[in-house]
Amino acid sequence: MKNKKSIKIENIHPGLSVDCVLFGFDNNELKILLLKLKSIEKWALPGGFVEKDKDVSEGTNSVLKERIGLENIFLKQFYLFGNVSRNENSHTKLLIEHKIISEDLREWFQQRFVTVGYYALVEYSKVKETTVDFISESCEWHSINELPEMILDHKKIILKAHQTLKKELNSEPIGLNLLPKQFTMPELQALYETVLEKKLDRRNFSRKMLNYRILIATNQRRAGVRHKAPKLYEFDEIKYNQAILDGFNSVW
Repeated sequence: MKNKKSIKIENIHPGLSVDCVLFGFDNNELKILLLKLKSIEKWALPGGFVEKDKDVSEGTNSVLKERIGLENIFLKQFYLFGNVSRNENSHTKLLIEHKIISEDLREWFQQRFVTVGYYALVEYSKVKETTVDFISESCEWHSINELPEMILDHKKIILKAHQTLKKELNSEPIGLNLLPKQFTMPELQALYETVLEKKLDRRNFSRKMLNYRILIATNQRRAGVRHKAPKLYEFDEIKYNQAILDGFNSVW
């Protein structure tokens, strides 16, 4: 985002915001991309406001580009957060005290906001350098099990996104945007176990995944491992995307 010092509220749809939960997978951990606010020891999801002349989905993509410099991410809407008490006047006061927003925006920021929650699955290794906007000082990955202190209800938004991701594993595949292009069956299983927070039977998992016919077995094996090197797989992207549309009929 350009280094603006003001927000043009006349262009923004009143009372509506968006927040994005970006999931990454690294070292058998599910991670969340968060923004550290300037001068405040709290973190936030990448989020913002929707301009009046934009669809909500279009506005959400604009927010991600402006706040952290990420583009072309497949976002999925998962929940509307509309609790009447989700806004906190103390948060607005803190933003003003630290000169993140100006005093003349106090009333506008203290209006009731509902926020549309989106989540996205991104390959951890590809999100190495991000830019941050004028109200943030850094953008970093955090383990979902060790979240820092967060603003407003952002922790609840993350937990709801995780619950949604777990449920959707029963109806559609994941992995295409969380794993490298080539991966082993144990690595794919580790991803599923991390998201589901439970152990899965190795043979049943392998059989199920192969029966979905969304995997392509390569002629290569993982180098640099002890014992027998495991086979490398890739996703068949056409069948993978079709599986998302058609859905699965199984429960993990």
